[in-house]
Formats: sequence, structure tokens, C-alpha cells
Amino acid sequence: MSKTRLDRIDAAILSALQNNARITNRELAGMVGLAPSSCLDRVRRLTENGVLTGYRATIDPQQVGIGLQALVAVQLAKHSRDLVEGFRAHLRTLTEVISIYHMGGENDFLVHVAVRDANHLRDLALDAFTTREEVSHIQTSLVYEHLRAQVWPNYAVIN
Repeated sequence: MSKTRLDRIDAAILSALQNNARITNRELAGMVGLAPSSCLDRVRRLTENGVLTGYRATIDPQQVGIGLQALVAVQLAKHSRDLVEGFRAHLRTLTEVISIYHMGGENDFLVHVAVRDANHLRDLALDAFTTREEVSHIQTSLVYEHLRAQVWPNYAVIN
């Protein structure tokens, strides 16, 4: 997949939408200095080119019963494509999984999970990770605070 070339207006649109995806097209157009019809065309082009891939709502984890988050570092026993893809597919079925990072280095996967409490985390580790034959080792680290960048850096802007 080739990288989409973006100009400063595209970058401004992306930045504004990442900060507030519910902004109206008219407000967005005013922020980036375009007519609403031109702004809408740009947003459509960014979507069609796969730059904008979706919109999300951000929630307060505690308000939905999440009392604990953790990162589970996973080492696989073997590294065949089938085992890696099978384990990744398994992770995608777990409702507790927030993010999956397939990595190089000492650990093969880093999995961000959200659970009700410590007992739920223990059960998840035992039932969903250590019972898998492709897993040789896990290490669980508690997350005290999870902060996320509001806006992705944009290295594709042409000057």
C-alpha cells in the first residue's frame, strides 16, 4: 500500500478530527480555511484513500466496570506463521483485549487487557494465555494509568 501524500490542509483536517470526530463539516471547514463543500470532498478523499479508517467514542473505563488494566507480555514456544497467526486470531476473540502488539525482541506479543479486578485478571491469564500450547511464558504488568496521544504525528505532509 502506498503512502497518501497530504498537504497542510489535509494535516489540519486530520488533527481536528482526531481531537473531535463529532465536529460538523461547517466547523471543520472554518477551522482549516476551506469552503464546506471542499472540506467535505477532502474528508471523503481521505476516507477513500484509507487515511481515515473510522471514528471512535472514548469512554471512562471505571464507568463500564473496568477496575484494572494490565499489559501481558507473551513469549511463544515456536515462531511458525501458523502459530503466530493462530495466537493473534485467538487474542482477537477475547473481549478483555484492548490492543495487540506483535513485536520483535524478547517478547512476541504485548497485549493490553482491561478486566473487572485482580481475580478476573488471574482467570484470564490462566484460561486464555497459559492454556495455549504455543505460549511458553507470560509476564503480567499492572497499568496504573493509561494516557494516549490525542493526535498521531503526521510524517506524510508535503511542504
